Amino acid sequence: MPIENNVEPLNMSFAISRVRANDRNFTAAHTEISNNSNASLQPASLWGAFHGLFGLASNELVVVSVGVTENVHTNLLTLDSVAHCESLQLEATVRPVTEEPVSREGLYVFRFFDVAHKDVEEIADLSRVAWQSFEHVDAYSAEPQGLFCQTDRSQEHGRMLLVTWYDSLNSWQTSRNPAPEARENFQRRHQLTNGTVAYATRLIAS
Repeated sequence: MPIENNVEPLNMSFAISRVRANDRNFTAAHTEISNNSNASLQPASLWGAFHGLFGLASNELVVVSVGVTENVHTNLLTLDSVAHCESLQLEATVRPVTEEPVSREGLYVFRFFDVAHKDVEEIADLSRVAWQSFEHVDAYSAEPQGLFCQTDRSQEHGRMLLVTWYDSLNSWQTSRNPAPEARENFQRRHQLTNGTVAYATRLIAS
């Protein structure tokens, strides 16, 4: 597995769950999860809960858990406020390197890549190198929070997930034109993907 800054990533398991509430907005489902002291996630813990700006319904939220995540999907479906849930089991590649939850206010973009599983390590390493120049510019504020692959890679193709923080939509837009060093690696990464879909979200304050 690729490494970043000479730090070997932990063998961390994550789950991303797209939760649809019974109500007209996501608040009831988020409240029930929070009031449960995250009992619906245990023995996993919450990495972040997010509501949609673009791409998600008003009664949907994204819940990312970390740790022992195998039961998270089933547990979320038992909550009275939850009408539907879709979950994907993931593992971290080059980021994150700890289980510390995300905490910064701002825009979080969830970008799914359709990939051949054999290319996961190369995509992770291309991303790692590109971020060295992508993050360190004055024109925008952005920081990739996590790059994940599927836990189950027994099939030929699957998905990867990139979660990137931006301080604003303006930064997201400006970052579409990164430094040449980053652009070359991003273009190579693009060649290794069969398609992408992205969702713009904000972190829900705990």
